Amino acid sequence: MDLSNLITQDELIRRRNEIKKVFFYRICGAGMGPAAVLVKQAGYDVHGADSAFYPPMSTFLETTGIPLYKLDQVTPDFLKQYDLIVVGNSVSGKAEAARMIEKCGVPFTSFPSALGSLVLKEKNVVGIAGTHGKTTTTYFMTQLLEKLGQNPGYLVGGIIEGREPAKLGDKYFVIESDEYDSAYFHKISKFRLYELKNMILTSLEYDHADIFSSVEKIEDEFRDVIPGMKSTLIFNQEYASAMKLYKDYFGKKSDQKWFLYGEGSKMGPLNVKTFEHGSEFSILWEGIEIPFKSSVVGQHNVLNLTSCLIYLLAEGFKVSEVQKAALEIGMVKRRQEVRGKYKDMIVIDDFAHHPRAITVTLDAIRARFKNKKIVTIFEPISATARSSIFQGEFRDSLAASDKVIIAKASIPTTALNGKDLDVDLLAQEINQLGKPSACVSTLEDLRRSIDLYNEKDSVLLVLSNRTCLGLWESSFVQELKS
Repeated sequence: MDLSNLITQDELIRRRNEIKKVFFYRICGAGMGPAAVLVKQAGYDVHGADSAFYPPMSTFLETTGIPLYKLDQVTPDFLKQYDLIVVGNSVSGKAEAARMIEKCGVPFTSFPSALGSLVLKEKNVVGIAGTHGKTTTTYFMTQLLEKLGQNPGYLVGGIIEGREPAKLGDKYFVIESDEYDSAYFHKISKFRLYELKNMILTSLEYDHADIFSSVEKIEDEFRDVIPGMKSTLIFNQEYASAMKLYKDYFGKKSDQKWFLYGEGSKMGPLNVKTFEHGSEFSILWEGIEIPFKSSVVGQHNVLNLTSCLIYLLAEGFKVSEVQKAALEIGMVKRRQEVRGKYKDMIVIDDFAHHPRAITVTLDAIRARFKNKKIVTIFEPISATARSSIFQGEFRDSLAASDKVIIAKASIPTTALNGKDLDVDLLAQEINQLGKPSACVSTLEDLRRSIDLYNEKDSVLLVLSNRTCLGLWESSFVQELKS
C-alpha cells in the first residue's frame, strides 16, 4: 500500500478552490452516487466509473449529466486528467485497482472526506448518528426544515418516493452519519470526516461486528468528533453508551448545547399515545409542556421525531410553526412500508436487522394494526445478524410475533471472532416458546411457508436489508394486491 498521494482532510480543504475535475471510482455505491452529485452541485466537474450500472442509482446519475465510464476504460493515463480521485469503500486495499490509483500520481481520498472538505465545510451540518433510526430521522429532519420554509441540503441513505437521495441546499445540511468504514485507507467511521456542527445520537449499541470488536470501539469513533463540535448535541438517554459519552463531554465547552431525550427524560417525549394513523405526545421546553400531533406511528418513530423537534426548538423556530410542521411526515421506503396484500395478509417491508430494531418495529406494527396476528419473516443477512452474537436476543425479539419464518443466509459471517448464527436452533427455541417457527433456505420453501402461515386478519412483516432469498425480486411482488 502506497499512501504518498493520499490527501489529508486539512490539505483538501486548503486546496478545494484549486480542484476542478473530480473522478469517482465505483460511483454506483449507495453513498458514492449521492456524494458525486453533491460535489457536482457544489461546482466541480465530476466524472465516474463502475463495473455495472443498475437502477435506481444508474437512473439517478444519468439525470445529473455526470459522464459515466466502465472500469475497463479507466487506466493510469486516463486518471491523470483529474485533480482528485474519490475511491469507493467497495474497493479492497488488496485490489489491482487500488495499486493503479495509488501510483497514477493524482491525489486521492474517500467519499466522506471529499464530501466533508468540498461540500460541507461551510454548511450548518446536522449529523444523524446511531445504531438505529438514522435514515428515518434524517428524512424526518429534512421534511421538517422544508415545512419551516428552509431549503435544506441532505443525504439520505434510503429510497424516498419522488425525491432524489441527495441535494445541496442552502444553510442547513442533514446527513445520515453512520459508523462504517470510509475506505480501505480511511479505516474510520464516515461521520468523522463530515465536518459535523451538530449531532443527534438516536441510539448506540453493538453492531458492525465485522469492523468493531466491542461497543467501546464504536464509542471511540464518537470521541474523535464530539470535542470539536460547535453547536447542538441531542442524545437518546436510553442507551448506556450514549450516556457514557454525555457524562464525559457535557459542560466541557461553552459553545455546545446538550439535550437528552427518551424514556425517563424530563424533556420527553411525554404522554405518548400512538394510534393506527398517527401519534400524540408532548415535549417539555423551557418549563412548558408543548403538545404535538403527527402522522408517525410507533414509539421509536415518536422518539426519532422528538429528537428533530428538540433541535428545531433549540434553533429558535417558533413553537406553533414546529407543531404545524410535525403534523404530516412521510416515511422512507422499506421502513414499515405497506407493499400490498397477499391472500389474507397485509404485507409490510422493513429494514430491521438488529434485535432492538426488530422489537421496536413489532411494537409499531402492533400499535398500527391492533387485533391482527403478525407473521414475521426474518433474513439475518448483515455481518452482525449472521453471527451468533445476538442468538438469544433474536429469539426474544422475534418471539413477540405470532409466527416466525427465518430465511437462512447462504454466506458465513465475517464478524470478528464470531461464529455463525444457528438459525435452526433459533427456530427451535421460538417454537418452544409456543410460537410456530420455520427455517427455510430457498425461495420455494419460503413461499410454501408463507402460504402455510396465511391467515385472515394477519400481517406479513418481512425484515431484511436485502432481497429476502429473492422474495422482492420474484413473482410474489406481482401477486400483491393494492
